[in-house]
Amino acid sequence: MFTHAVLFMVKPKELAKYRKDSLMWASYTRRAPGFLSYRTLKRLEYANQYFSVYLWDKKASHDKFMRKYHDWLVRKSCAKVTVLGYYNLKQLDRVG
Repeated sequence: MFTHAVLFMVKPKELAKYRKDSLMWASYTRRAPGFLSYRTLKRLEYANQYFSVYLWDKKASHDKFMRKYHDWLVRKSCAKVTVLGYYNLKQLDRVG
C-alpha cells in the first residue's frame, strides 16, 4: 500500500473552504483505479495544521492520477492554504 499525505497550514477563516476542497479532491480520487481511502486529519498540539491523506494500492496508481488531475484540481480549489510538506509513505507491516 502507498500513502500520500500533504500537511497544510489553514487559517481558521479558510477551514470550511479547505474541507470543501478536500472533499472535492476525494470525489475525483474515489473514481480512480487503485484508490483505497481518503482522510482529513487535524494535527494535535499544532495550531491550524491539517493533513490530507490518500491511500492507494500502489504508487503507480497515485502517480497516474496526479499526472492527469493535480494541476486542474489545484485551479478548482478555493481555500488559501500553505503547504508545509509532502509525504510519500510505503507500508511495510500491518497488524489488524
